[in-house]
Amino acid sequence: DMTCSQRSTAHSLQSRGGFLSSFLSQTKKGPSRPSHPSGASPTQSGSMLLGKKELTNHQGTRGKEGTVTCKDGKSHFSGFIAGESSSLQQRQKRLQEHGKERKELLSKGTFQGQSAEKKTDTSTAETEPWSDLHAEQAEPSTKMPASSAEAVGVRQEQPFIVLSQEEYGEHHSSIMYCRVDCSGRRVASLDVDGVIKVWSFNPIMQTKASSISKSPLLSLEWATKRDRLLLLGSGVGTVRLYDTEAKKNLCEISIDEDMPRILSLACSPSGASFVCSAAAQSPISHMDFSAVSSGGKSMNQAPGKLLLWDTKTMKQQLQFSLEPEPIAINCTAFNHNGNLLVTGAADGIVRLFDMQQHECAMSWKAHDGEVYSVEFSYDENTVYSIGEDGKFIQWNIHKSGLKVSEYDLPREATGPFVLSGYSGYKQVQFPRGRLFAFDSEGNYMLTCSSTGGVIFKLNGEEKVLESCLSLGGHRAPVVTVDWSTAMDCGTCLTASMDGKIKLTTLLAQKS
Repeated sequence: DMTCSQRSTAHSLQSRGGFLSSFLSQTKKGPSRPSHPSGASPTQSGSMLLGKKELTNHQGTRGKEGTVTCKDGKSHFSGFIAGESSSLQQRQKRLQEHGKERKELLSKGTFQGQSAEKKTDTSTAETEPWSDLHAEQAEPSTKMPASSAEAVGVRQEQPFIVLSQEEYGEHHSSIMYCRVDCSGRRVASLDVDGVIKVWSFNPIMQTKASSISKSPLLSLEWATKRDRLLLLGSGVGTVRLYDTEAKKNLCEISIDEDMPRILSLACSPSGASFVCSAAAQSPISHMDFSAVSSGGKSMNQAPGKLLLWDTKTMKQQLQFSLEPEPIAINCTAFNHNGNLLVTGAADGIVRLFDMQQHECAMSWKAHDGEVYSVEFSYDENTVYSIGEDGKFIQWNIHKSGLKVSEYDLPREATGPFVLSGYSGYKQVQFPRGRLFAFDSEGNYMLTCSSTGGVIFKLNGEEKVLESCLSLGGHRAPVVTVDWSTAMDCGTCLTASMDGKIKLTTLLAQKS
């Protein structure tokens, strides 16, 4: 049918009888035309390149007549042309003008930049018997699919789509900790004034509990099994168990009077115990920025203890041995089943503890200066650490001290964090909470920046981290982050020095 309708179209375009008969005899022998650059017949190219709408509009009602006349023979063509001569002349004139316009457009080279919608329009020229137009259009029409495929490739490289970004603004001073619970439904946040907020964000952002601590708080962690409970470590040597639904303290235990700073808390995934890091008062105040910036980092290594406590009885089970000397442990993290514990300390050493034997399995010098944040990788064959030296390093846990990859991070990602104000006012904060967090498959990392969170793609072979997405939205430096993957959509938390917490919901693009 298409062959016949094409014959009628080509026939109607020619007014001379000589060309008509030669063209018809040519089509009887076979529809292939050697001058066609793509090697396909006009019929095939028409069927490939013409959209359905273009085809029906192009042929109109005449197309049907053409198919019937083709079956009967040549005699009906002359009657068909005589009956429609006036409309054909107008159509021929219109098509010629259209051809001129198209030639002008092609000579200017604008075809390359045309949209996909116009592409089908220009492809209609393939049905017209002008060989020079075929030659001009062959190259662009083959290029267009390639360029559109490249464009699709670029879009697919974007790993996440930002669905929404909301702000939690109940805090009025710099955030220290911001952690989402296991279920991914609630967030606990703690600021430098000792204000604790527990809030939900699905379906709406709503504060569930609020508490102000009389003593300064230095650490916060969700309890694992009863995820309504929070563990809070103070600056006066106590740990509190806070019920977020009853909005009250269940108990308060004294850890060690000589080591009043509870720097880190980590609850075992089994829920039976938690690890508590207690440290002596620092020789240098962490708010004394001048001492730190003038090279005082080595003097800041205060002694410390690492203790294991029973969650149910709230009694101490044991004290871990810290070699080569007791040192302040800044950060702690369990693996998925609680068999391994990784810690980062003020002496720059990362220690890996076997929680079944309750002893240090291996340790190595990881950073020049303090270790600020540690986490297990997704496959748990490696651990990542961020240190005072601004390095983000991946370590093999099967071979002590073996680096898998090392990256340099900007100062704004590792701290100390500085917020400059009017008349020389300067607020300095050392890292307390998590400085980085991973997506559900461990391929991407969220970290801090001066204007929000930044997501990097993790690639062991590359020496430089590839930035994938900047979450932004903050007016003050972000000091801690978290990434919940409990729900279908990933939720990124970025908390800053002005007390604002941004909650960004991401949809992962599946490749």
